[in-house]
Formats: sequence, structure tokens, C-alpha cells
Amino acid sequence: MKSVRDAMRLYAVTDRMWLNGRRLCEVVEEALKGGATMLQLREKELSSEEFLREAKEIKKVCEKYQVPFIINDNVEVAAACNADGVHVGQGDMDALQVRERIGSQKILGVSAQTVEQALLAEKMGADYLGVGAVFTTSTKSDADFVPYEELKAICQAVSIPVCAIGGIYKNNMMQLAGSGVDGVALVSAIFAADHIEAECRELRALSEKMTAARK
Repeated sequence: MKSVRDAMRLYAVTDRMWLNGRRLCEVVEEALKGGATMLQLREKELSSEEFLREAKEIKKVCEKYQVPFIINDNVEVAAACNADGVHVGQGDMDALQVRERIGSQKILGVSAQTVEQALLAEKMGADYLGVGAVFTTSTKSDADFVPYEELKAICQAVSIPVCAIGGIYKNNMMQLAGSGVDGVALVSAIFAADHIEAECRELRALSEKMTAARK
């Protein structure tokens, strides 16, 4: 299994909006084949039973490619499917509570928009931060915008890995160069692509280039 910092490079976050009749596990496998380094299953509409069923199926795909499998916001589902970790936002369960629930061996990711939030998340046991939205995004309409200078300040303030998220595509990813981020989390840039595997290869190469001189 990759280290958490290395796993930040191309972090795929699912969205069934782009399935177009395909099964989620199929498009996830394409992303992992193309070089996605981490996978977060985000489901806001499914029942707990459906979410768990989907999680167990996706976990098998992630195990096949030895990619960390993260559940968004649902500690119960994460525990039930033995996911590699959980990601929570500022409005979700307190990070310290999540850490107590999942134990020290699981990965804990926390969303942050300010240096203060980032430092608190690190203090509470977060293994990585998801910082954004660094660009405007249609995927999450309520996302707070995080300017480049704030992103850079967060990266300098914490010792844990930082992943940028929100409105990131091939045509703007290099604008994050020099910020200190360890990688990017992408939704539609991956799952809305016509050829997901090929798209992920390009995105992975671009992220490697962007993060090469991050510090």
C-alpha cells in the first residue's frame, strides 16, 4: 500500500452523476488502471444498505490495484466494509471523534479551508487534509473558495500531506505549482471523461510535474 503522501498524487473522488448507465466499479477500475493513487467513495443519496453494498464492491477493486480506499463521511459503512479510512468535512463528525471510532491504524482525512482549521485537524489526528475549493466547482456548490495564498499558507503550517480539491482540470492544475500541495483530488475531471483510463494517465503525469518542486 502506498504511503499517504504518495497516495495524494491523483485522488479520485466518485460521483455517480457521470455513470451514463455504467456500473461504478467499472469506471473506478478504469481510473485505477490509469494511475489514480487513492479512491474516495462519496455517496450522499444511497441508503446505508446500498452504500455498504457499493463499498464492498469498490473495496475489492481498490485492493486489486493496492490503492487506499476511503469512505466519505460514513464511519459505520467504513467500519463495516473495513475501508482503509474515512474523510470528513467541517460540517461532519468531529475529527477527534472519528479518530477515536476508527482507531490509529486507519487513514483520517479532513477538509479544511483555513490555516486554523488545518492546524486543528492535524492536532485531532488527521493523516491528510483536503483543501478547497481551489477553483470554482459545479460538483459542490456550497464549497468555500480557498485562494492560492491561503492554500500555500496551509501547506506551510502543517506537517501532514495536503491535497487540493475543487474545480481542478488539466488546463488549470499547473496554477497550483509551488503551493506545496502533495497532489490533487478530482471528480468530474476523471469521471466525466470519455476515456477515463487515458485521461487519468495524463492527469497523473501532470500532477507529478506539478508536485515535483512543491516545497
